[in-house]
Amino acid sequence: MRPRERYLLAGSDGAGPSDLIALILGTGAGGRTSRAIATDLLDRFGGLRGLANASPAALASVRGVGPARAARLHAGMVLGQRARADAPPTVAPIHDAAAAAVWFAPALEGLDHEELHALYLDRRLRPLAYRRLTAGSDAFTVVDPRQVLRPAIELAAASLIIGHNHPSGDPEPSTDDIRATRALATASKTLGITLRDHLVVGGGRWISIANRGEIGA
Repeated sequence: MRPRERYLLAGSDGAGPSDLIALILGTGAGGRTSRAIATDLLDRFGGLRGLANASPAALASVRGVGPARAARLHAGMVLGQRARADAPPTVAPIHDAAAAAVWFAPALEGLDHEELHALYLDRRLRPLAYRRLTAGSDAFTVVDPRQVLRPAIELAAASLIIGHNHPSGDPEPSTDDIRATRALATASKTLGITLRDHLVVGGGRWISIANRGEIGA
């Protein structure tokens, strides 16, 4: 039974990663089935996380993939990542860093470049919106107070939490991270908005700058 037929009959519950990838690929190539190509992709890139971080060119280099299938597969991975980032995991109040990490860690973990995200809260610390604000290189992203605070003003947020990732896998905040956090805290305070925390995500861990006593302002 072909992956498409199996998916229509059994749905996603019975589909493993290779089945889903084969479904995106559509058909086989070069005498190989789409599932065989899917298995090769997972082996080559070390599983779904590695596959999600692979460039279209790297995907296309796998035998039987080619540019068209690589573009389709890469787009599917990007769409999944964006859906995960946009989906609110909870509407419960965010009272501590652990509760904030439920939002930031899934959205930021495993990226091959830095991104800055923000979670905006009302006066009862309930989430109003979660936004992806900037994307930088593999070692740097910009924290622009104006860009961070503009949505806060539009949403009438009382406070916010920001988070970014370290693609290196080490979530230890850098000197620049601390400096940018303090500058944002000061800018937020002038608008009557509280910067509650800045989480740094990497290597399956996260660190709260607020818990380090480094927020300032």
